[in-house]
Amino acid sequence: MRASTFASVLAFAAPFFLVTAASATDLTVSLGNGVSNGIMPDRHAFCPSAGTNPADISPAVAWSAGPKGTQSYALRMQDPDVPAALDQIEQPGVVIAKDAPRISVDHWVLADIPADRRSLREGEDSDGFTKGGKPTGPTSYGVRGSNVYASFLASKPDMAGPYGGYDGPCPPRNDKRPHRYVVEVFALDIERLALPDGFTGDLMANAMEGHILARGAASATYSRWEDTK
Repeated sequence: MRASTFASVLAFAAPFFLVTAASATDLTVSLGNGVSNGIMPDRHAFCPSAGTNPADISPAVAWSAGPKGTQSYALRMQDPDVPAALDQIEQPGVVIAKDAPRISVDHWVLADIPADRRSLREGEDSDGFTKGGKPTGPTSYGVRGSNVYASFLASKPDMAGPYGGYDGPCPPRNDKRPHRYVVEVFALDIERLALPDGFTGDLMANAMEGHILARGAASATYSRWEDTK
């Protein structure tokens, strides 16, 4: 997937990189098997660095056990650093400043993860790039919702699809800010969220309200800014 794709779209061995929340009921979440110094490698990207092919392999994620009463988990990975001015993305001669306004989008949405699960191995939800995306719906490890590419590529007949579960980073090459990819895991007091097929991260968040027993997050960064130099 080349830089031009992002203009249409919107455009982790090393020790685990941990980000742990503060309260006693929070989960410890880790990203491993490739995340080095908090930087995500190209193989997890939807739009990788110049000269490499899109691998789009989901990272390994592990989390600590939820508190008593946990009946399921949910996972959401977001990029909170997407430029708000979409018309500046991949525009020749335009450099997006680090302090430019930003919006958040989903790259991974997974609900109803069984309560006995404590991890997802690398490549379990996505073992490679799939044109049109992976299907939404039930798997052995949870129920896939739709990520950002389902909406951003809907108008592209050759790329449109459900884009269920994981699809990785695609930061614009003309953006000076490294993008953060924040993986949150939630321990819930309910076994199933009863979400519609193709649900979004926002719909999942709304359904989780009042059911979250604990939560935790880990993050890594990815940038293609160096591609332009």
